[in-house]
Amino acid sequence: MTTVVESSGLPADCYSPKCPTRQVLDHIAGKWTVLVIDALLAQGTMRYTDLSRRIGGVSQKMLTQTLRTLEADGFLTRTVHPTIPPRVEYELTALGRSLAEPITALRMWTEEHINEIEQARAAASA
Repeated sequence: MTTVVESSGLPADCYSPKCPTRQVLDHIAGKWTVLVIDALLAQGTMRYTDLSRRIGGVSQKMLTQTLRTLEADGFLTRTVHPTIPPRVEYELTALGRSLAEPITALRMWTEEHINEIEQARAAASA
């Protein structure tokens, strides 16, 4: 069964340049998105500073941008607690948790095959 994009009435097709699935695929496939989702899958609810510490090397700008995009796409919720200073927490929605299997599989595959990839890179640059 083919999914129909409600906004256009056209079939969902990532190979079509005008299909919104392309934009979502671009978001999901991003390095920081994969790491944010994987961290939230492992830890559950996390504060911004905890995410920043967990994901080494991410700039404040990129983490903020990634979190905003994930929230706008419905993959996570942002909860602001009225304390001083305000406490902000991020948690995956059911839609975000539905990415658990593919995201975890991708991370595990990368970790398992990194040596083969590095060997191929070294051979290509030699």
